[in-house]
Amino acid sequence: MRSAAVIGGGVGGLAAAIGLRRAGWHVVVRERAAALPEAGTGLGIWPAALDALDRLGVGDAARRAGRRQPDGLVRKPDGTIIGRLAAGDVRLITRPALLRVLADALPPGAIRFGTTADPGSCDGHDLVVGADGIHSRVRDALFDARVVSCGAVGWRGTVDVPVEVGGETWGRGVKFGLTPQADGRTNWYAMTPPSGDLTAFEGWHDPIPRVLAEARDVLRHDLLRLAPLPSYVSGRVALLGDAAHAMTPDLGQGACQAIIDGLVLAECLTGRSVDEGLREYDRRRRRATQRLATLSSRLNDLARMRRLTGVRDLGLRLALALAPKPERPWSEDLEPDELAG
Repeated sequence: MRSAAVIGGGVGGLAAAIGLRRAGWHVVVRERAAALPEAGTGLGIWPAALDALDRLGVGDAARRAGRRQPDGLVRKPDGTIIGRLAAGDVRLITRPALLRVLADALPPGAIRFGTTADPGSCDGHDLVVGADGIHSRVRDALFDARVVSCGAVGWRGTVDVPVEVGGETWGRGVKFGLTPQADGRTNWYAMTPPSGDLTAFEGWHDPIPRVLAEARDVLRHDLLRLAPLPSYVSGRVALLGDAAHAMTPDLGQGACQAIIDGLVLAECLTGRSVDEGLREYDRRRRRATQRLATLSSRLNDLARMRRLTGVRDLGLRLALALAPKPERPWSEDLEPDELAG
């Protein structure tokens, strides 16, 4: 039986572990945290990632652990609507809930919490999977990678404030986002310049002031991205998720692409040698994910504009109006109590 060491027990690492086990591999996951997280914000899981979860055998469990994401609005700070975001079949699930679904699909002991590793310490394995995030030690041992600042800071948290409609509000070089949860709570996130803070959103439309007034345990982090790598593989090592293609959060695709990475890696290594399978994995995933990372960076550039925001907002309005939409937004068929979760 072939064996793999997965370094990093996040969404992508656990997806890869499930896929490899289903393909007949022996897998051990090394995760430096002492346990699965108890708190975390929501993730929008798009249809392609939901399909990947189905193919990993955990799609139904993920759907039960989350909820459909409501349609949202893009607005100006005074509340003027720029356009509508049709969520379609996107599923909203918190990161802890998704990690629990994935972890439950692995046998006891497969995840070794409180442990770290690097490729050099995994000599007994046929494959090493680097799934250890944007500051990946596995990647840094293989490539001269550059982690690049986007020139902005992200803020996020969860509050006990129910909101009827989520979406994003764009200002001059700043933006604020809201995502309702099924339990009446609300995930929120914001972007400011590095020197800014949350006072930038004083006087913005309701419910933003109410949300910020209730904000506790606020997380602040630099918005970073990874410069494109020449390959996602080296020898018997494969990179996935943020270790391979960390992108800005503007498209909401980070977790989705990590899930797909894990599935595709396992599929490519089914019925192939490790060398052949890793070449196929790199071929199928590198260009696709780097293209998404570029698009996400461009959207971040638009959000950080401080001049000509009227022209930008007009472009946003046109783009949202012309974007493909579901034949009928799912939320039109739901009663208010269903929309509340």
